[in-house]
Amino acid sequence: MENTIFSLIPPFLAIIMVIFTRKVLISLGVGIVSASLLLAEFSITGTISTIYDSVKGIFVSDGEMNYSNIYILLFLIILGIITSFISISGGSRAFGEWAIKRVKSRIGAQIVTAVLGIIIFIDDYFNALAVGQISKPITDRQKVSRAKLAYLIDSTSAPICVVSPVSSWGASIIALIGTILATHNITDYSAFSAFMQIIPMNLYVWATLAMVFIVAFRNVEIGPMRVHELRAVKEGLVTDPSKPAAGELKEDLPTSSKGTVGDLVWPIVALIVGTVGTMLWTGYEAAEEKTILAIFEYTDVTKSLILGGLLGLIVTLGFFIRQVVILKAVNGNVLGKGVWAGTKSMLPAVYILLFAWAIADLIGRLETGKYLAGIADSTNLNSSFLPFILFVIACIMAFSTGTSWGSFGILLPIAGDIAAATDVSLLLPALAAVLAGAVFGDHCSPISDTTILSATGAGCNLMDHVMTQIPYAVTSAIIAGIGYLVIGFTGSTVLALLAVALLLILFAIIAGRISKVDWQET
Repeated sequence: MENTIFSLIPPFLAIIMVIFTRKVLISLGVGIVSASLLLAEFSITGTISTIYDSVKGIFVSDGEMNYSNIYILLFLIILGIITSFISISGGSRAFGEWAIKRVKSRIGAQIVTAVLGIIIFIDDYFNALAVGQISKPITDRQKVSRAKLAYLIDSTSAPICVVSPVSSWGASIIALIGTILATHNITDYSAFSAFMQIIPMNLYVWATLAMVFIVAFRNVEIGPMRVHELRAVKEGLVTDPSKPAAGELKEDLPTSSKGTVGDLVWPIVALIVGTVGTMLWTGYEAAEEKTILAIFEYTDVTKSLILGGLLGLIVTLGFFIRQVVILKAVNGNVLGKGVWAGTKSMLPAVYILLFAWAIADLIGRLETGKYLAGIADSTNLNSSFLPFILFVIACIMAFSTGTSWGSFGILLPIAGDIAAATDVSLLLPALAAVLAGAVFGDHCSPISDTTILSATGAGCNLMDHVMTQIPYAVTSAIIAGIGYLVIGFTGSTVLALLAVALLLILFAIIAGRISKVDWQET
């Protein structure tokens, strides 16, 4: 069953079920069982053993604790507790009142979120969660739905990281490109130079980022997003009250009337400084060459997240103690309630992540990615179609497996092989197309950890985020796909970017007019 068409069954089954039933855990569970059945050749005892090994592998790998996954789960819990005590200390209320005096429109709230997402480019996990914490008070005050907030966060996390050389993504990609260049004895440019040349060729990233600002400025609400935005504007409900949302506090916690903006800002600053500082430290300790790229290549992201989270938590509790002891604004006995409320708010995200990691492991064992990559490797079409074909296959692979890293880890070397054997001038466009497609698939997949964390950071129901984001992401992908056809047939990145820009302008004009009429009619 491995590396065959049957390996597509579990991911497609899980994705189709989650889209139609909106029951994430059940759908992922069906995907896990079906993958285990295939791996165990339909043996019941073998299936149970396979599921157990997969779940165990989340916490223990090769006889050692899998600290990376454990740190992410702990970081989520810590972030929930930080959010809880920021609310108790009055920081969220005060920041919201401060922001509403300065950010005076829905457009402004969305632009602030998008800019923050672009600025905080160090790591996609950190981006998704940190931007959500900062932006929620602003977007809530301006009646921007959490679904829209999740879309803005998701569209400015991985897309920015994949084109930033100074990020956990960029450094790893540069190292992988270096291996590809060495394999094919290409000495015309270095790995870093190749990465920098690839940046403008990553057409999906530029289409996605442009789409974010078009959506904000032109008030473009496509498909399900319109329902969420209308509810937010007309009823003041930024979430669907009938659906659970990860990262959202459910407890009716007391709030200090003496809270200030600093009660929110300084814990977030401590979180950012602690995380980035630890990333630099761990990377410096591990890297042989003490260059900034080497430091980011070897940085321990998950360890940095947990240490930065602990620093943020300490600062948060410090401000809470100030409210209790000095200002006498809240009662100290709310401590336990705050910890539990924050922990409970993150449990849905924890459960979904556990299921997503399990199915990702099983899909990896089924070699679904290798099967899809083999399709690209065996294609005999005109080499001018190569960037477009690789883009489409990377989209499908990342969407099916829920991982952009796994997708470009498998497909980049294959893209290098195909380009070197057919037309080496298409090497960089081919690599760019793989990276772009991997980001798209990861961007949209309901089993992707970045999708899950973006919904968590925004306090949005996961499937609401997935279904409202897909129309925008697919539109950007179609535009990018046309751009890759232009690159393949002309060899010109400039013409491809012009084609993408013209299509985006056309979309902005048409969609903006339709949305304007649509909103006026309602």
